[in-house]
Amino acid sequence: MQTIKNNTTEQQTEKEWNTDFEVRSLDTICMNESHQQHPWWYNFKYLAVGILFGIVFVKAEIISWFRIQEMFRLQSFHMYGVIGTAVIIGIISVWLIKRFKVKTIHGEEIEFHPKKFNKGQIYGGLLFGLGWAITGACPGPLFAQVGTGVFVVIVVILSAIAGTWTYGYFRDKLPH
Repeated sequence: MQTIKNNTTEQQTEKEWNTDFEVRSLDTICMNESHQQHPWWYNFKYLAVGILFGIVFVKAEIISWFRIQEMFRLQSFHMYGVIGTAVIIGIISVWLIKRFKVKTIHGEEIEFHPKKFNKGQIYGGLLFGLGWAITGACPGPLFAQVGTGVFVVIVVILSAIAGTWTYGYFRDKLPH
């Protein structure tokens, strides 16, 4: 009886999440949006960082279909080393940001919000990994792959856009 009562309470709590803030709080990226307005040319800094990232991805062979296949076949440590290094740098960076209360370059405070685990993350991760293994492309370096002349990746980009749109359309009905 107690289990049924708790499940009912959890379902009611989930249904009460109707406000935009509460729905958006499911997405960490929405929590730290800047409220400052900048001129349109400020976006060139993102273009520059994107180009730099693309060059690094190409030089490190992170965008190589063959490297990605080696990773999924457990034939090479290369990609695991890159991903592991990124995770360690991320952990250290978040610790430093929290420890020294680092602010953005515009002086805004950086906040970290706890995320509630749900089974949809498992399904999403499996679907993401399956798509990554089949296409040999992760969303991060897709444009770098196109930039190197692998134009068939445009199909993957269009599929990623369609998948994102589909998720947005069915988001209310999915388990969060």
